[in-house]
Amino acid sequence: MTNLRRLLPSPGHLIVFEAAGRLGSFTAAGRELGMSQAAVSLAVRALEDQLGAQLFVRTPRRARLTDAGARFFAEVSQALSQIRGGVEALRAREDGPVTLAVSTAFAAFWMMPRLQQLREALPGVDLRLQTADRDLDLVAEGVPLGVRGGDPADWPGHGAEPIAEEVIFPVASPAWIARHGLPADPAELARRRLIHLEEPTRPAADWGDWFRAAGLEGAAPARELVINDYVLVIQAALEGQGVALGWRHLVERHLRAGLLRRLGGPALRTGRSFHVVWPQGVALTPKARAVRDWLAAAAAEGRRAGAPRLRRRSAPRTPPSAPTTRS
Repeated sequence: MTNLRRLLPSPGHLIVFEAAGRLGSFTAAGRELGMSQAAVSLAVRALEDQLGAQLFVRTPRRARLTDAGARFFAEVSQALSQIRGGVEALRAREDGPVTLAVSTAFAAFWMMPRLQQLREALPGVDLRLQTADRDLDLVAEGVPLGVRGGDPADWPGHGAEPIAEEVIFPVASPAWIARHGLPADPAELARRRLIHLEEPTRPAADWGDWFRAAGLEGAAPARELVINDYVLVIQAALEGQGVALGWRHLVERHLRAGLLRRLGGPALRTGRSFHVVWPQGVALTPKARAVRDWLAAAAAEGRRAGAPRLRRRSAPRTPPSAPTTRS
């Protein structure tokens, strides 16, 4: 391949040529570039000599492009515009906010209580939470980071760091318990008013999965209250509308604050986990890497210090054949 350094004109001369061609004046180009009119004229002359073509017709008041100059100007202008766009995009990516794609539930129950900690740990990072009712294609959407529930083997081309194991159990408000009492066993719980999550696009474990884990095959609790948003499911539970399934990593703060209580029965452990993920084919900016590492560290710290350890219950456990997740 021909050495481009020898073939291509000086980038500085090309920038001067573009300004002079766009403004139609060596004097105006000099003012824009912080150069004298004579320096502009010398740069253009050097470019013409290197190309072996006259680019301007010089008159006392204007510098008019020749036909060859006009064709060359169109090419140079387009190329410089593309380079400028690439530079601006790179700077925006490096200096702009870091986007994290999450479910509304993860944003509300896991991220919001930790945002101040993140700001204190990463004061130079502007975090943008992008919520969606589906797992986004991070590459297609241009999003560096996301949180997903499932198995990393199902996300080829992505790196993953664990956030939380998927552990699910029934929860209810103290007010509901005061009115209805604690169910003696899962069979009695199946006769109580349960709040059902019906996700539109993210399949999630449901009451049928939990009852199977509790040893009640074929339990068919009434679907009196069905909600398609997990934030509203928990809100309904907090208001005493019934019993909800609690994903441990999302309801642990409610449990510690006494706003919800865990009911009896087994903890459904699906064998899946939630992860912060990123496309491996796209280099993360330093800020995105810092957010990823902070999320992983915060999750690890929470696991060490925080989530109450769940005792295995004596009830027989039959895992769902295809456990599903919510993120």
